[in-house]
This record gives sequence, structure tokens and C-alpha cells, in this order.
Amino acid sequence: MPSTWKRSPEELHKTYLANTEAFYKAAGRSLTRPLDEYLRSCALGLWGHSGAVTQAHCDAYNQLCSKGQPSPSCLLWQLTGMVCRAERPLPPLFFWELAEKDQRAGSDLSRVFVRMVTNILLYLAAVDDDVSMGEAQYITECVDGLTAVCDSAGVRRSRAALDPREFVTSGEAGFLSHVPQAGTAGAPGSQTPAAAAAAQQQEQPPKPSLDELMAQLDELIGLDEIKKEVKSLINLVKVRRLRESHGLPNSAMSLHMVFLGNPGTGKTTVARLLGGLYAAVGALSKGQLVEVDRSGLVAGYVGQTALKTQQVIQSALGGVLFIDEAYSLASGGENDFGREAIETLLKAMEDHRDDLVVIVAGYDEPMEKFIDSNPGLESRFNKYLYFPDYNAGQLLDMFRMRCKKNGYTLTPEAEARAAALFETLYENRGDNFGNGRDVRNRFENVVARQADRVVALEAPTREQLMEILPEDFDVSV
Repeated sequence: MPSTWKRSPEELHKTYLANTEAFYKAAGRSLTRPLDEYLRSCALGLWGHSGAVTQAHCDAYNQLCSKGQPSPSCLLWQLTGMVCRAERPLPPLFFWELAEKDQRAGSDLSRVFVRMVTNILLYLAAVDDDVSMGEAQYITECVDGLTAVCDSAGVRRSRAALDPREFVTSGEAGFLSHVPQAGTAGAPGSQTPAAAAAAQQQEQPPKPSLDELMAQLDELIGLDEIKKEVKSLINLVKVRRLRESHGLPNSAMSLHMVFLGNPGTGKTTVARLLGGLYAAVGALSKGQLVEVDRSGLVAGYVGQTALKTQQVIQSALGGVLFIDEAYSLASGGENDFGREAIETLLKAMEDHRDDLVVIVAGYDEPMEKFIDSNPGLESRFNKYLYFPDYNAGQLLDMFRMRCKKNGYTLTPEAEARAAALFETLYENRGDNFGNGRDVRNRFENVVARQADRVVALEAPTREQLMEILPEDFDVSV
């Protein structure tokens, strides 16, 4: 099969050097050989998910060598065998030592290493014409494994060094270096594009970085599988954007999704984070979340539903349109105005497929029937994320978090009472179990009862104003 790599091997080597040299500049050159060996083993595991090993992969593999190190000089048949035998490599010993050194010195070289590995793997995933979800998931697993080492060593998170919002590090000058600065071009007194952009940036609050959004995702209680899926989706989008920048084709991909699960399981929170993450990697222009339900789309008269739905869509362009209990749009029969909203929505998803993500959410069974009700829905929604109920321990963690955020403290006896409460609540949950909403309601009830108790005190201390006691809990569930 002919190579599909449209950039020369020399250009790939320059990209590899740009990434590794950025790391060596901070960490020194003593790790060149083991680092090259580790990255090659990562490349072999990555390409094991590509479907087929081509000459493009072989050309790329032979460029994975740091400055002053020999090239692998591998042949295609040799590479094919190596890929077949490859497994996902564990974090190497030198990386553990680097993380421990960071912990002692208060530095962050190991996190710079993680970003470098991410950049290179994203670039290598774009070598052939078929970027699979398996490749994106592989990158996520590698990066998560390395990040776990940093977290266990207590390495601080850096916002400097390599910018994670850039797919790869290159030696080229940045975009702003090509934009005339104020006073250097244009009519006297005119505002340059750079100055205009800076002025607009001052008017708007800064958007969270990709690192910050990923940290917010990791901090969510539970949702382990959802977090993995989201990270893999972001990696896949990064690779697709990278391929576009190199003139490589991409197969059709829909970012629209179906969220399945009970209320209070974090669906809206994850949708909001996805909007920001997609904007951070360039898949959306703004990243805002617009949340609606049936009442926000459907009007009471003929012809008004389409206009109402179009207005909502316009407000969501550049971001995520989140439709909660979306199945209600198809529950009113053939003459229901909800059908008109669906048709308007489907057209907008096609017209604005490059700058609009639609997420529909609701209970499992009604949502499956909703998607099956219209062939257009089936074709546009092919990614399903299932949000499970929180278990008793996770509900207790959410309650603790609310207490801490609002300046309350639980006595040991009160915490034991809360643990028993959420255990009973979880074991007796029904179809309408509220998850996080039930936690919020319980917290508000406890705070109200605590206030009734404290107001009776003659001169409550600061500790008493913060303290939650067992009697502040309602034992009934």
C-alpha cells in the first residue's frame, strides 16, 4: 500500500525534535536514549489500533530519534511484527524518578514530559488516513497513566512550559508575530487586528484553558467511564484538527451525543465542560452551553415552533445545545408541535454541523424510543454516554463537598448519620431517584434545621454557626 503521509519524513523528524528539545532544555539531555525507546514503544501500541500498518507508519517510526541518537532504520515487515507484539507500556522508571525529583524540588518537569508525550502521540495518530476511536482511547490511557504518577508524587500543575492547547510544538513563529502591531502599519491612529483582538479580550472574561477544564472534569465525583470517554473524544478531535492542518482527509464524524441516565447524575455539568473543551481544541468557536427542554422549543400555535426553535439554535451557535428530557418532543403524536421542533433541529444540525453540538438527554428507555422515532435522529446521534446512579459513598462525598463549600463542618457523629442516611437512600432508590438533586435537597433541609437550632442559642460562637450535629438530620427517608 502506498504511503499516505503527505509530509516528508524530514518534517516529521523536525516536529519530533521540536518537542523533545523543549523537554531536554528543561530537564537535561541525560534521558535521550530511554526517552526515545519509550516513545517508540508508545508508537507501536498506538498503531496497533490503526487497523493496518503502512509504509507511512514505517517512515514515521524511523524518525523517532532525538538529536545525536541513531535512527531505528526499521523495515515495514519488521515494524508490522513489532506492532503485533506491542502492549501499552507502563510509565518508565526514569519517569517515576523524575516525578519524585519534582516533588522534592517543587518543579514540574514530569508534567512537561506528559505534555510532550501527548503532543507526539497526537501527531503520530495522524500519520495514516483512518484515525480511530481506539487510537484516541490509547492516547488517553497512556497520558492518564503518566498523570497518575505525577498526582501520586504530588507534582504541582504547571500552566507554563508547553502549551497543551497546541497539538504539537514546532519551530515556526506564532501567529501574532505575523500581525502588524500598533503604530507599525495601516492608517495613522487605526487599530490593528492584534490591538482589536486584545481590546475584545479585555472586555470578555478569559476562558478556562484546556488544562483547567480537564482538571474540573477530573474533580467530578464518580463518572469514571464518562471521564474516559470525554478524554478520548477530545483526543480524537485534536487528531482530526491536526490532520486538517496537514491537508489529510478525515472520515465523517458527528459530535452530537445522547446522554442517558436519571436526574442529578451530572449530565448538564459534563455537557457544559464539553462545550468548553471543544472550544479549547478548536472544534467550536465559543463553547457556551444553552440548556432547554420542550417548553423552550415548542410553541402553542402553528408555525411558531419553528421560529422559537430557530431562536434557541441561533443562541447556541458556536457551542452546545443541551435538550433535557428530549423524548417529550416526540411524545405527543403525529400532529404535535414537537415534531416541528425536531425537524427544525435536524436541519440546523446539518446546516451548522461545523459549529454546533447538540446533546439530547433523558431516561434510558424513553430516550431510546425517541431516537428510534425518526431516521434523521438515528443518523445524527451515534454516540451514547450512560450516566449511572451515584452510590452511597459518592452521595456522601457530594454532601461533604457542599458542607465545605458553604462553610459548614460535620461532627464525627453527624457524618456517621449522613453516611447511614445516604446508604438507606441509595438502597431504597426508585425510578425517580434524584442523585445529586437529592443530596442538594437533603443539604438544604439540614441547613434549615441547623439554623432553627442555632438561633435559639444566646450568643452562638463561630464554631457553633458552622457545626452540623446529628439532630440536624431528618432520619426519615
